[in-house]
Amino acid sequence: MRLSIIAIGKQKKDSTFELTQTYFKRLPFAGDIIEIERSQATGPKRAIEESVKIRNFLLLRAFKGHRLITLDKSGTDTSSEQLAELINKWRGDGVPYCYFAIGGADGHTQTLLNSANLCLRFGSATWPHLLFRAMLAEQLYRAEMILKGHPYHNGHQ
Repeated sequence: MRLSIIAIGKQKKDSTFELTQTYFKRLPFAGDIIEIERSQATGPKRAIEESVKIRNFLLLRAFKGHRLITLDKSGTDTSSEQLAELINKWRGDGVPYCYFAIGGADGHTQTLLNSANLCLRFGSATWPHLLFRAMLAEQLYRAEMILKGHPYHNGHQ
C-alpha cells in the first residue's frame, strides 16, 4: 500500500523539503507528496477553494479503493503504534493507497472532513505546515518500522 501526503502549497524551496523526502525514500512501498496550489482567496473562501481542489484531485486522479485521512485540529489524537495498526489493517484489507491531507492556513472544510475515512491530529499544538509535512512523513516511516519490528521505533523517541 502506498502512502502519500496531499498538501496545500509548495515546499521545494523550504529547508524542510529534504527532510520530508528523506523519510519518503525510506518507505518500503514508496510514498510521495502531492502539492496542491494555494488559493488566492482569503478567510473561509480560501479553505473552501483548497478543500475543493483536494476533492477534485481525489475524484480525478486517486487510486480506486483509496483511503483519505485528513489532518486537522478537530481530529482524534493518535500514537505511532495506533497509526501502524491502522496502516496494517487497511493493508490487510487490500487498500491500495492512503492519502493524508494537510490543509492550508485555514484548514479543511467540514465537507472534506466528513468525507474522510478518518480525521487525525498530532497533539493539540499548532505546527508549521511545512514542518508538519516532514513530521507526518517521519510518522509514516515509523509506522512501517513498527510493523517490521525494526528497532528504529524504540531508539528514536
